[in-house]
This record gives sequence, C-alpha cells and structure tokens, in this order.
Amino acid sequence: MTLSEQLCTIGMVILGTVLTRFLPFLLFPAGKPTPKYIRYLGTVLPSAVFGLLVIYCLKNVNIFTGSHGIPELLAITVVIALHLWKRQMLLSIAGGTICYMLLVQFVL
Repeated sequence: MTLSEQLCTIGMVILGTVLTRFLPFLLFPAGKPTPKYIRYLGTVLPSAVFGLLVIYCLKNVNIFTGSHGIPELLAITVVIALHLWKRQMLLSIAGGTICYMLLVQFVL
C-alpha cells in the first residue's frame, strides 16, 4: 500500500469507530424515551447471537471422525451449567471456550 492508501485506510477506520461510538447517543438522547423496536431488539438479539454462535461452532463437527465431538459436547455442557448457575452470558461463553481449548490442547 502506498502512503496515501494507508492514510486513507486509517482515516476510514477512525471514522467508522467514531460513528459507531457516538451515533447511538446522537440518535437516542438521554431525555427521550427509547423506541419500542430498540427495546425489543435489546431483549431478542442476545439470544439470537448466542444461537448463531452455537450453530457456527458446531457446523463442522463430525461425530464419526477424530474426537467424535466429545470436546464440543463437554464445552456445551460447561456453557449450559455456567449459564444456569450465574445467568451471565459472557461468563458462559468464556467458560465454554476455555474448557474447549483446554480439552483440545491437553486432553483429546
């Protein structure tokens, strides 16, 4: 990349970051009530993202080869247990990811 292309790329990244950080505060100021569809998305999207994450993680698992999906099954069990215990989505995802990585690297 030339210097001008690099500067243009950096400028676009900065602009994109600034827009995504400040635009919600400009569109939804503190004094006005939040629109119903935004509140609806706030309740529905976390579960939808979690479902998409599960599908993405399990799309290439083949129970007939390799470790037969055992690390994935154990990690899913950890995610479910952590979520039922603490009801913290990020903790559940992080715990399942750590469990899976440890199983793949050291056990299976």
